[in-house]
Amino acid sequence: MDRRTFIKGSVAGASLLLQRRGFGQESGTIAVEQPIGRMPARSSLEIAASPLSVGFEVLDRRGFDPVRTYPFLAALGVKWARCQTGWARCETRQGRYDFSWFDQVVDELRGIGIQPWFNVGYGNRLYTAGAPDDAAVGWTPVFDEAAMQAWLAYVNALVRHFAERVLHYEIWNEPNHAGFWRPRDPLAEDYVRLVERTAPVIREILPEAVIIGGAFAGLSDRFISDCIRAGLTEHIDALSFHPYRARPEEKYADEIGVLRRILDKYNATCLLWQGENGCPSVGGAGSAGALSDLDWDETRQAKWLLRRILVDLQNELALTSYFHTVDLVGYRGQTNFKGLLRGEDYTPKPAYFAYQRLCALFDAETNVMADLKADECVLKFPDAEDTETEEIQQVAFDRRQRLLYAWWRPVSLQEPVVDGEVAVRLTLPDTVRLDAPVLLDPLSGDVFAVDDAQCSGRQITLDKLPLRDYPLLLADRGLIDG
Repeated sequence: MDRRTFIKGSVAGASLLLQRRGFGQESGTIAVEQPIGRMPARSSLEIAASPLSVGFEVLDRRGFDPVRTYPFLAALGVKWARCQTGWARCETRQGRYDFSWFDQVVDELRGIGIQPWFNVGYGNRLYTAGAPDDAAVGWTPVFDEAAMQAWLAYVNALVRHFAERVLHYEIWNEPNHAGFWRPRDPLAEDYVRLVERTAPVIREILPEAVIIGGAFAGLSDRFISDCIRAGLTEHIDALSFHPYRARPEEKYADEIGVLRRILDKYNATCLLWQGENGCPSVGGAGSAGALSDLDWDETRQAKWLLRRILVDLQNELALTSYFHTVDLVGYRGQTNFKGLLRGEDYTPKPAYFAYQRLCALFDAETNVMADLKADECVLKFPDAEDTETEEIQQVAFDRRQRLLYAWWRPVSLQEPVVDGEVAVRLTLPDTVRLDAPVLLDPLSGDVFAVDDAQCSGRQITLDKLPLRDYPLLLADRGLIDG
């Protein structure tokens, strides 16, 4: 086989021949040259607007200490935080509401430049008597009219209390998951009934409210299309989902495409939100929650986060939220290790810094360029006997009329991957520039010089770029220097 394989046209999702060698180290941060600088960070207050969110859930069950997280969130750069409102924590006596604990959360977040958006739920044992736990997790009021009236009264009080501070209200969490929809099995018509009775209460108080429906577990469930057919989108402004998977890219674009076609069929114009998704830094025994059965570490978690956020932006989602701010210690008797901060001491993991670097670049001034793909991609290999076919993922962005271009191998993070090299030829549209190209490694934060760029008109060829199992970024240096 030739040591150079030429692939012409779009390389997003194209089959490329990559070499798997029997030696080398698992893919890590770049170490081929000395860095020339560091990627910048910006606080949330320094960023005007952004689609990037962080999970701040489970305070309805006192799942973590929010006070210890605020300094880190202030420096992170996200503009949104998903907060669960906790009916059972707010109403401990019938008809009496205490929002003081939640006031502190909302005001602290807003004070550091982060806008809360509410996930409204769960049940309340004052009205859903069969619930086995104080938080009545998953116990919906929709099956009992007295409970339903109490729920609507609570929603009324909640929205009135926070109307001047919070506009975004998501109704329930994962209604297609048996663990979060009780006491009966999940049915689309039951969830739609909850939404169609709850949404008017919100809109009567707050006509400009943004109502989010769904919060679906996964994307491929027929439950979602059944909800849309039953009229869910008539009552909401955005549809949210939680696409947990070990490889963020796996079947994702196809599933998003199917969902958009279903929405088009029913003339629905709601936005799409990725409302909850995360990856643990520890797997196996003692690790709780989605993906916890796989082998993870802190580096793999950070790589996964980089891939998840960029693939969400590539699919033009209006919001993407990483779950969670901090490990949830004691979650169902174990620890949910998806946090950006370590649960035992609230120190930041590599995933925190990786997300911070993305937040600084991917705010509302950065827009995906769906049509910009490499004209030609050249992959270089050493001599070896075995080859395998894999894919390369790429996505381009326009930031202040300057190019941001990301590429990576969407392979399993549970398997060792040998680093490779790739040469790329790009033809830039007139709308973006790449005057002084640099290479950004969002995992390490290092910035590297790109000295071999060859320019011919609007065409740029780069002969030796690293290829990893996490995104690297080609950027104009002007985006880093100022």
